[in-house]
Amino acid sequence: MASTAASASRPGTNNIEGEVSVARLYVLRATYLLLVVGLGALIVPQLINHAPMARGVVPSLLGSVGLLAFIGLKYPLQMLPLLMFEFAWKTIWLLAFGVPQWSAGQMPATFTEDFQNIAFGVILMPIVIPWGYVWRHYVKAPGDRWR
Repeated sequence: MASTAASASRPGTNNIEGEVSVARLYVLRATYLLLVVGLGALIVPQLINHAPMARGVVPSLLGSVGLLAFIGLKYPLQMLPLLMFEFAWKTIWLLAFGVPQWSAGQMPATFTEDFQNIAFGVILMPIVIPWGYVWRHYVKAPGDRWR
């Protein structure tokens, strides 16, 4: 009983211990690590070495995803919205850009690499996200008060 009280008072636990298995937490951490390493390898060089007049919108956005994924290593459940964001934007890109470009045969030079990386995320994210937890904490639970 003392350990339950201690974990309930520990920041970041919010009485969620036992709601998601330890194995699932490690799968989530592995996913965050994949984002940290993958985006770090691809995006950090672009952030460090770029043309002075580069727009930098995409590298900045993806760099922030990698940075937030680093926080997910410690707080895998609290950072679930980041994985849901990854799933959402990749699904939108796949449906709005990827499939139409592929079916029309009008693909930019980077299409194959982009399509593979994005499709991998569309397949991976629904597998690793604990949808029962998402349902209970983001859909079914009452929202925060407005006043």
